[in-house]
Amino acid sequence: MTRPANHPVSRVIHTGQALVDVVVEVPDLPDRGQNVMATSATDYAGGTVTVLLAAARFGADCVGAGAIGTGPHGDLIRSALGAEGIAVSAPPVEGLDTGICVVMVEPSAERTFVTTLGAERRISVESLATSDPQPGDLVCVTGFSLALAATGEPLLAWLPTLHPDVVVVLDPGAAFATLSEHVREAMLELTDVWSSNAEEAEDILRAVGQEPPTDLAGLTTAVAPLLRGDAVAIVRDGPQGCAVRVGTETTYVPGFPQKPVDTNGAGDTHTGALLAEVAAGTPWVEGCRRANAAAAIKVTRRGPESAPTAAEVDDFLAGRSPLATLPP
Repeated sequence: MTRPANHPVSRVIHTGQALVDVVVEVPDLPDRGQNVMATSATDYAGGTVTVLLAAARFGADCVGAGAIGTGPHGDLIRSALGAEGIAVSAPPVEGLDTGICVVMVEPSAERTFVTTLGAERRISVESLATSDPQPGDLVCVTGFSLALAATGEPLLAWLPTLHPDVVVVLDPGAAFATLSEHVREAMLELTDVWSSNAEEAEDILRAVGQEPPTDLAGLTTAVAPLLRGDAVAIVRDGPQGCAVRVGTETTYVPGFPQKPVDTNGAGDTHTGALLAEVAAGTPWVEGCRRANAAAAIKVTRRGPESAPTAAEVDDFLAGRSPLATLPP
């Protein structure tokens, strides 16, 4: 991935689905057909909102390019984005509200999801184009957009029309490795930055017939050749941190283990913080260290809207050693 001379990355644009997360804390998941009493229930703006909020709190100029409905869920999404100064480029989807994702959080902080479909799936080449990406902008794609034709087909038709110096960032999610080979290859040929967790990296390597390495740095090195050009690859592994492949060098960046209360949105917080750092000119390795810190703070807070600010990360990192605290 290259950046145009004298043209720094200026915006973080997300094309994915903004949903309302209905988060219920449960003592345990019920057996099939049984009931469990939740200890709390809260509605949050979630999905791609988490990435954009994290990036905005790190100082990035952000744009939501996905579709948002009209109704109480869509209003909640717009309010959360507007409070952080995040622009929404496409007009509202009339007559249809945004969908929800029911998130069941256990005491271990493990999450289980049930997602509905709504206005967030009503995108088109024309609606995506309202975000008007310029050379150096970071355009984010989630693998969940590619899982359905309604969102995958417009994306794969629009992305090749972008200026070659627009940076395409893929967060594959659990869905990506299960997609058809045609869809996977089309997206990978457009990808300048891969950002996933370790399981998602293992899944894509198995999907293309490779045995995944057992170490984080090896996983990251193995994913990079699947992407176009001199793409950057980042693979996360929760409290262990992440590894980043830039050019011919892979670097393990240690994490900051915390006692979690809610891991929902930790990966998205990491992605948003990292992209904001890169947008500001921070080198990838240092950007990953700061993103690791952002994710570490986030898991100590409830809800997907709880990404820290850059100043909070500064305070968190003050006096901490950059050396590894866990093996890669």
